[in-house]
Parts: sequence; structure tokens; C-alpha cells
Amino acid sequence: MLEDRQAELLRMFEEEYLQARGYTYHTVQQLPAAQAHKLLVDASTYASNKVAEVQTRAHMLDELHGVHLI
Repeated sequence: MLEDRQAELLRMFEEEYLQARGYTYHTVQQLPAAQAHKLLVDASTYASNKVAEVQTRAHMLDELHGVHLI
């Protein structure tokens, strides 16, 4: 279940990254392979960093208030 939430967050942040640059998963597939690969790697890196940020904040809240969010 936790993995499902993390996967959902990763996908959401990847889409956010792509949309901010004017792309979707569909339009990225239409780009030259090297350009598509770079965009997807960058989106994945961005998403991983954002999920780590969310997890860190959740753990801080847990420690401060005894609330477990993630």
C-alpha cells in the first residue's frame, strides 16, 4: 500500500515536471529518442526528489506530533 502511494506520487510529480515544460507522456514519445530519454530521466529525478521531500516532511510531523501520514 505504501509503495502504491509512492508510485502514485512519483507519477504525479513526473507529470508535473513534463507539463511545466509543455509535454505529456504521450508527446514525449514523439520526440527524438535522446531528447525523450533526457526529459524522462530529468522528470524521474525531479519526482524522486519531491517524494523524498514529502517523506521527510511526513516524518518530521510524525516526530513532532505523533501523526503518521506516510
